[in-house]
Amino acid sequence: MKGLSYLKPGVIKLQDIPKPEITSPTDVIGKVVMTTICGSDLHMIKGELEFINKHAEETGRGVVLGHEAIIKVEEVGSSVKHFKKNDVCIMSCTTCCGKCHYCKEGCPAHCLNSIGICGCYLGSIIDGAQAEYVRIPYADFSLYKCPEGIPLSSCLMLSDILPTSYELGVLNGKVKEGSTVAIIGVGPIGLAALLSAKAMKPAYIVAIDLDDSRLEKARSLGADYTVNSGKEDVVKFIQGLPSIDGRLPGVDTVIECVGSPVTFELCQNIVGVNGTIANVGVHGRPAKILIDKLWIMNIDITTGLVNCTSTKELMDRVADGRLDPSKLITHHFKLSEIEEAYKVFSNAAESKAIKIVIENDY
Repeated sequence: MKGLSYLKPGVIKLQDIPKPEITSPTDVIGKVVMTTICGSDLHMIKGELEFINKHAEETGRGVVLGHEAIIKVEEVGSSVKHFKKNDVCIMSCTTCCGKCHYCKEGCPAHCLNSIGICGCYLGSIIDGAQAEYVRIPYADFSLYKCPEGIPLSSCLMLSDILPTSYELGVLNGKVKEGSTVAIIGVGPIGLAALLSAKAMKPAYIVAIDLDDSRLEKARSLGADYTVNSGKEDVVKFIQGLPSIDGRLPGVDTVIECVGSPVTFELCQNIVGVNGTIANVGVHGRPAKILIDKLWIMNIDITTGLVNCTSTKELMDRVADGRLDPSKLITHHFKLSEIEEAYKVFSNAAESKAIKIVIENDY
């Protein structure tokens, strides 16, 4: 079969590789209907994760990337109870056994029976979904049947980007009706957080970024205010916003979607009293906590990996029209064109790419 393999830092190739086989009774083999590219895939191909570099070298043919997909079940392990051949399913980006301590505690991102980076199993420790076929371990807890009436491309957004932004940004950030919200970084995850937050009916949402085209997209998706942090003083802008119910300056929720020391410090300078900083961005370097400023403000700071425990709730929101993930999709490619799709996604500043749908044409 064909699969997009990460071979070594900076090198990916669509090549012939063995079709996956069932190795455990809890496995499902699925034919990939469509997949997409995540920002974390770009981190991988830059060689930033040493254990993946080692694994790619050990296989002799690299590792197939991709942890987001819609699949059609082809083979079912003997212990799988909830899925059968020809079921069309959302493949969760978090692989979990459903039975260990952390799974039972509602934290399957840290499943004790997944290896590698917690529940981030596919596309790192085992071959992922940017291929003709994929093996899904622990299928009963890692797949969701696609609901009827929702386009499959919208269902694809329930694999990772929507649960991640909703759980880590909106739920951890305690966004509710009447909240004031700022989102720092309106790339794919930030825009998904904007969609999810908007559905909660906040008083207003402020989108903050360095890219005017992304800010324009944020406004089209419902941001009430946009600020280019390279051109305007964000702290001054936030402090100048109208007070809601007599609240002191600052926002109730800041959702951090960049993952840099500068943006994390900015969060701390714009959050209001009794507010929450919800970190979603991936941090590769230490960042300051301004404890001398925050200790008196009753601030919560949350972090985490996505658990995908919200997938069914988000399905309902998409089904009844409260959430429309199709607005995040900007480009379509075939699997045979995936190397070109990576170029487009990597060059988002020029291509304006947010989410790319890649359909299997083999």
